Amino acid sequence: MHEMSIHYSVANGHCGKSPIIGAFTSEHKVIAGRDNPCSMRYIPDRMQIINSSTDLASACQRLSTNDFVAVDTEFLREQTFWPQLCLMQLAVPGEAFIVDPLAKGIDLAPFWELMANEGVVKVFHAARQDIEIVFAKTGLVPHPVFDTQIAAMVCGFGESISYVNLVKRVTGTDLDKSSRFTDWSRRPLSEKQLHYALADVTHLRDIYYHLKRELEASSRSTWLSEEMGVLTDSRTYESHPENAWQRLKLRVRNRKSLAVLMELAAWRERIAQRQDVPRSRILRDEALYDIANQAPTSTDKLSELRTLSEGFSRSARAKEIIDAVKLGLARDTKTLPPISRGQQLSAEVSALLDLLRVLLKASAARHKVAPRLIAGSADLERIALENEPDIPALKGWRRRLFGEDALRLKRGEIALTLDGGAVVAREVKIP
Repeated sequence: MHEMSIHYSVANGHCGKSPIIGAFTSEHKVIAGRDNPCSMRYIPDRMQIINSSTDLASACQRLSTNDFVAVDTEFLREQTFWPQLCLMQLAVPGEAFIVDPLAKGIDLAPFWELMANEGVVKVFHAARQDIEIVFAKTGLVPHPVFDTQIAAMVCGFGESISYVNLVKRVTGTDLDKSSRFTDWSRRPLSEKQLHYALADVTHLRDIYYHLKRELEASSRSTWLSEEMGVLTDSRTYESHPENAWQRLKLRVRNRKSLAVLMELAAWRERIAQRQDVPRSRILRDEALYDIANQAPTSTDKLSELRTLSEGFSRSARAKEIIDAVKLGLARDTKTLPPISRGQQLSAEVSALLDLLRVLLKASAARHKVAPRLIAGSADLERIALENEPDIPALKGWRRRLFGEDALRLKRGEIALTLDGGAVVAREVKIP
């Protein structure tokens, strides 16, 4: 394990550089200045860089004795279907680690075990992609989890607040995010990349403490627990090729075309997963729509489509596409979901929707919680159109904050008015 506390030497006019990941080493802690050849910045934590199985096991053992561990990952997926894990950052009070998963021969089993340790809360910011990586590698979902982005929404910090803004508001620190889109798979990593990576977990500890106190003071811990239940459900991360069509825009003419699109999307998903390449590398979305609408049943017909490159109809995949088209055409359209093209709402329903939006914003402001966490546009539309739809907005704490009033507004039992510049609901006296 290589330790770095922003210690380095400038003896003989150069810095000691570790061959492991490009870290800087020495014995003296200093703050960078104009004459500093290394241009280092001070970090208050001891940064420990791990690139061996033994060191990782030792670190995870120490981390497991804490109540929580702050976690972040750096990954790439531009050239692959599955995310390529390039770096893991871990921090607890007084210690911070950077783990190199690309180090030769390193066994990540201790890290996976830590993620599954029920006695340690895993603290992430915007956890979904980090959890997706763990699930893709191991099939397990970290638990228990505390997502600071969602917790911030519960505590009234606004909708989907970024890590940079949350750090600024909680700690007053300005983070340098210029390394965010660098290539994390290249070695050695630069000093700037290491600083960036470390900051993503060291500040996360302070944010966790702050939000945890706010949740407890406002008695909203159970609100967050409900959200974490969805986030840590393995079904959230399971990839089923037969459902791949759901991520596409339904640019199809009719239900027959939809059936073909469903089969084509499933075929592409299976190939992309098996070859670990982006979906577009197999077939672009525009080509999927074109094939679904034209439904060619021979390679000759396939060759007439302008969205496919010249000669594609003679490739091995052309026959697979034709087979998928035929499977789609053979499906019973009565079993398919309806094609939603944007329902035309009546003037009365549109007016009710406008009122529900006002009520939602007013309720969210009064209770200091992000509106999107209470209800989305689809929820509001279902409340307007259905009697008692089965949606989160009409359950639990959301119903208490907003849902019950939304139904009463719909029934004409309350009206919205201004009181001191704030929107409030008033009982309607029925004669």
